[in-house]
Amino acid sequence: MSGEGEGQDLRDAVKRLEATVAALETRLASLEAREAPRPVSAPTLPSVTPPVAAPEQRDLEAHVGTYWLSRLGIVALIIGIAYLITYHFGELGVLARVGAGYLLSAGLGAFGLWLARRHQLFGRIVFGGGLALAYFVTYALHFIPAVRVIDSEVLALVLLAGFVVAIVTIAHRMQSETVAGIALFLGLHTGMLSDITAFTLLSTTLLAAGALFFLVRNRWVIVPMSSLVAVYSTHVVWAVRTGHMAPGAPEHDRLVLSLGFLALYFLLFSVALLVRPRDLLVRASLAFTLLNWAGLTSLGAYEVSQEQDSGLFTFLLVVALAHGAGAAVSRLQRAPVALTHAYLALTAVTLALAMPARYDDVALVAAWTVTGLVAGLAARGVASPVLRGVGVLILYVALGACEWETPGRLTLLAGLVVAFVLVERGGTVRVAGLPEPEARTLFTAICAVGAGLSLVALVGARMPEGLVTLGWVIAAFLLFGVGFAVRERWYRLAALAVLGLALGRLVLVDVAKLPPDQRVVTFILLGVMLLLVSYTYTRLRDRRG
Repeated sequence: MSGEGEGQDLRDAVKRLEATVAALETRLASLEAREAPRPVSAPTLPSVTPPVAAPEQRDLEAHVGTYWLSRLGIVALIIGIAYLITYHFGELGVLARVGAGYLLSAGLGAFGLWLARRHQLFGRIVFGGGLALAYFVTYALHFIPAVRVIDSEVLALVLLAGFVVAIVTIAHRMQSETVAGIALFLGLHTGMLSDITAFTLLSTTLLAAGALFFLVRNRWVIVPMSSLVAVYSTHVVWAVRTGHMAPGAPEHDRLVLSLGFLALYFLLFSVALLVRPRDLLVRASLAFTLLNWAGLTSLGAYEVSQEQDSGLFTFLLVVALAHGAGAAVSRLQRAPVALTHAYLALTAVTLALAMPARYDDVALVAAWTVTGLVAGLAARGVASPVLRGVGVLILYVALGACEWETPGRLTLLAGLVVAFVLVERGGTVRVAGLPEPEARTLFTAICAVGAGLSLVALVGARMPEGLVTLGWVIAAFLLFGVGFAVRERWYRLAALAVLGLALGRLVLVDVAKLPPDQRVVTFILLGVMLLLVSYTYTRLRDRRG
C-alpha cells in the first residue's frame, strides 16, 4: 500500500510540474509577443516631420540682374547688329552680305546653346536672339536697300514664311516659351526699324501668326501677348515718326495701309483667342481682349483723326460692330461668360466713344442717353451685369454733359430719369466678391442716386431763381412717388437725402434772403408735401401691421 501511495504522489507531482511548465510556456509566449519589433509605420513610433522650408523670398536685385538685364541686353544687342547690317553691310559683296549676316546669327545661336548647358534660361535667351537675328537677315535681303539681294517679293515672303515656321518648330520642340518669345518679339521689333510698307505688313503678319500658333496649340499666353504688345507699340512709334515726316506715299494710301495693318492684327489675335477659349485662364482672356481693343481703338482713332475727322465715327462704329461679333462668336464657342460680357461691354464703350465724333450739344446728350439705355436693357436679355454697369456709367456721362444752358435740357433730364429707373428695374446683378443681394442693393443705390440727381436738375431748371429750394422739395416729393410706385426703398432714401439738403438750404439761406411772399409759398408747400409723405408712410405701416 505504501508503494502504491508513493507512486500516486509521484504521478501527482509530475502532473503539477507539467501544468507549471505549460503555464510558464504560455507566459513566455505572451511576453515574447509584446516585445516583438513592430513595423516602422506603427503609430507607437514618434513621427518625425521634416522641417518645412520657408518660401524663398525673391530678391529684387537678383531678379532684375538675372531676368530683366538679360532680356534688355539681348534686345539692345540684336538692335545694334540690325543697325550694323542696315548701314554697313552694303559696302560688302553680295555673298559677303548673306554670309556675314547668317554667320553672326549662327554664332550667336551656337553660343546660346553652349550657355544653356550650364545656365538653361540665360542660354535660351541668347539662342532666341540668334533666331531673331537670322530672321532680320532674311528680311533685310529684300527690304533693306543697302543689303538687298533678292528682288522678288514673292520669294522673299516664302523665305520669311519658312523661317517663321522654323522658329515655331524649334521653340515647340524645345517647349520653351523663352526662345519663342525672344525670337518673335525681336523679329517684330527689328522688322519695324525701317519704313512701313505692304511688305512689312505681310512679314509682321507671319510673325504674329507664329506667335498665335503657341496660343492655339500650347495655350501659352506670354508669347502671343508680348507679340500683341510689340505689334501695337511699334505701330505707335511708326505713327508718331511718320506724323512728323512727309511720308513717301499719298495720304490716303498711307491711311489705308495703317488701318489694314491694325485690322489684320486685330482679326488674327481675336480668332486665335476664340478658337479654344475654354482652355485659357479667364484673366488671361480678359487681358488679351482688353489690350487688343485698346490697341485697335486708340491707334486707329489717332490715324483717322489725323487725316479725316469725318471718318472717325464710321471707324469707331465698325470697331463696335467687330466686338459685337466677337461676343456672338464667344457665346457660340461656349467661352467663359466673363469673356462674352467683356466683348459686350467694349461694344457699348466704343459706341459711346463714337458719339462725340458725330453729335454735339443736345444731340450728343440724347445719343449718350439712348446708348446707355439700350446697353442697360440689352444686358437683361443676355444676363450681363457688366453691360448693365457700363450702361449706367454712360447715363452718368450724359447727365454730366447736360449743361445748364443746353437747349431742350428739360426733355433730356426727364429722359435720364426714365432711363435710370428702367435700367435699374431689369434683371439681376452680380458683382465679383459680393453676394447677389448686396450687389443688387449697391446697383439700385447707384441708379437711385442718378435718378435723384436728374430729378433735382429737372425741377430746379423750371423754378424761378428765388424758389430753387422749393424745386428741390418737389424733386424729393416726386422721388418719393417713384420709390412708392416701384416699391424700392433706395429711391425713398435718396428722396430723404434731397429733402434734407432742401431743409438745410431753407434754414441757412432762404429764410434770410427770400422776400415774404416766397417765404410763405415755400413753407406752406413744404409743409403740405411733408405731411403727404408722412401720411403715406403711416398708411403703409398700418397695412403691414
